[in-house]
Amino acid sequence: MSRTVNVVRMQFINKQTYVWIPLIILASAFAITLAIYGILIAAGVDGPKVGGGAQAPLWYFFAVGIQALTMTFPFSQAMSVTRREFLGGTLLAAMLASIALAAVFVVGGLIELATDGWGLNGWFFYLEWVWESGPVGAAFVYFVTAMLFFITGLWFATVYRRFGGLGLTVALVGLAVVVVFAMFVIGQLDAWAAVFTWINELGAVGLSLWGVVLLAVTSLVAFLTLRRATP
Repeated sequence: MSRTVNVVRMQFINKQTYVWIPLIILASAFAITLAIYGILIAAGVDGPKVGGGAQAPLWYFFAVGIQALTMTFPFSQAMSVTRREFLGGTLLAAMLASIALAAVFVVGGLIELATDGWGLNGWFFYLEWVWESGPVGAAFVYFVTAMLFFITGLWFATVYRRFGGLGLTVALVGLAVVVVFAMFVIGQLDAWAAVFTWINELGAVGLSLWGVVLLAVTSLVAFLTLRRATP
């Protein structure tokens, strides 16, 4: 356990990756979004305004997952840290960063509710579908989403480390084929309406619970790939 905690500390040595860059991305997206809302109001748009800029730091967690492996894995192996300890510590570091990001989103959403969208009727943190189960549910959704982006980036990095660029390309193409085939099957069964109904009935929290299952599977696959990866 102490080695796992040391991996967490090793990951957070680079505060730029886990702290400052996500905050800069979030603050920049927020400022740009409010500026756009102001322009819309000046143009006479009075209705609710919802932007997608809040996705920016979540997408960045994909890059964080890649950097978590490429920047620290060789060093960890030189320090005689096992691959299991490295993956456990790295996932724990990602969980802490994801919790912090989810907290920022929830606090921002509560402020938006209290100020009627910053006095602009403009919504950045608060999305009604995500908040349908309240702030705790919203925090869970944001946490799982950030972790999914992170573990996906980490797994891609492990595939590249294990099989090189060709292996990563084959994996990405294979993943795209699976997605397209699934869409083809749904279309052939004329089941798109049923799929969208199922998603709507699950809600954001329900989908996030399935996301936890996906997190567990992806983490296991990443570990199996990492076992054979070279530093």
